[in-house]
Amino acid sequence: MGETKLRIGICGGTFDPVHTGHLIVAEMVRSEFELDKVLFIPSGMPPHKNLKNVTAPIHRLNMVKFAVSSNKNFEAMSVEVDRPGYTYTVDTLKELHKIYPLGTEFYYIIGADVVMDLLTWRNWQEVITLTNFIAVMRPGFSDKEFCQRLSELKQNYGINIESIEIPLMEISSTNIRERVKAGKSVKYLVNEKVEDYIIQNKLYL
Repeated sequence: MGETKLRIGICGGTFDPVHTGHLIVAEMVRSEFELDKVLFIPSGMPPHKNLKNVTAPIHRLNMVKFAVSSNKNFEAMSVEVDRPGYTYTVDTLKELHKIYPLGTEFYYIIGADVVMDLLTWRNWQEVITLTNFIAVMRPGFSDKEFCQRLSELKQNYGINIESIEIPLMEISSTNIRERVKAGKSVKYLVNEKVEDYIIQNKLYL
């Protein structure tokens, strides 16, 4: 009998900060698609963000480490934080293919907003040969619009993309940063250790 292939989920993003919504989505996807592990990969220098407004990569990585520490199926990876220059998914995927055994199947978890923009990714033609995608419905996108785009990506571009419906939660990193700045509680919006880290390091003030 052949060896069982590893099935690895990928959660990428700025994670500024990582919040409960990220963890819930990752766990539901992991369970539904029977993934062996989900990697949380905070971006180093995201090309689409104004870097002046982005918290230092080391803080974002540390918060992710705290957030995932209680789940044995989650792992924080510093692969993008460690890489100099702008962070592109295509480079990360190539690196993951070197790290994991040949035949490992990768599943990049993306939101509905990303589904709409997938073809704007750098070297997207190569990206789609390196990973499968799992698309999660998010607030603000109609089912019809979402399904139409999914079917277009599969049929016209041959992208291997599955979808999953997850109870939508209106938690956003932007809102968390605003609440911290205003001196409001973020308890239960972020993991307890992440909350402590934000306070200790005076982030978002």
